[in-house]
Amino acid sequence: MTTQTDSVSSRRERCATCLRAQSGCICQWVRPLSHAVEILILQHPLEVQHAKGSARLLHLSLPDSRLVTGEAFAAAELDALLAGKHNVLLYPDTPGDRSLGIAPPPPLDDAWLKDTASLRLVVLDATWRKSRKMLYLNPALQQLPRLPLRDTPPSHYLIRKAHVPDQLSTLEATCYALMQLEDEVARFAPLIAAFDGFVAQQLSYITAFDAKNVK
Repeated sequence: MTTQTDSVSSRRERCATCLRAQSGCICQWVRPLSHAVEILILQHPLEVQHAKGSARLLHLSLPDSRLVTGEAFAAAELDALLAGKHNVLLYPDTPGDRSLGIAPPPPLDDAWLKDTASLRLVVLDATWRKSRKMLYLNPALQQLPRLPLRDTPPSHYLIRKAHVPDQLSTLEATCYALMQLEDEVARFAPLIAAFDGFVAQQLSYITAFDAKNVK
């Protein structure tokens, strides 16, 4: 006979790979893909346990990626994370950030972009407001040239509200950036397709929760 305590314990058991509850494991959506550009994901602490977050799925699918959690990084730690390669920040150049004390980015060197093996794409995994704060709190990030995305399709991220027009999930934005940098759309398309499955899974939980709580 299964007791209530046993049921709660089962729901709380976590997958050792995706770090989610076993009942919400997302490992079925992991799509390991080869990529030339190294990826550094700087994840805001509030995103670590967020069920709707896509950064963990992205990290598990990109072998040459690193996922580090923090908001304000020590200068020495951030310098070490950025050492050894040409770094490009996946972040729009928004003039309005100047009023926050965020410095304008240096120009992007096109020669770097052609040498993908020496390139590192730095990605901020956070809400729009928190990502701006991370940029403000870490001057070394402000010194990085920024990569603007071009002609991206509408987001498939139906489980979180967009706060700015054309806002994408961390996974989508990174995939589209890799498609752009490596000039290879087909290679990263399977991960975008898997992301649709991930979103559908989260929507099913939301639907079930809403149905359960309808009076």
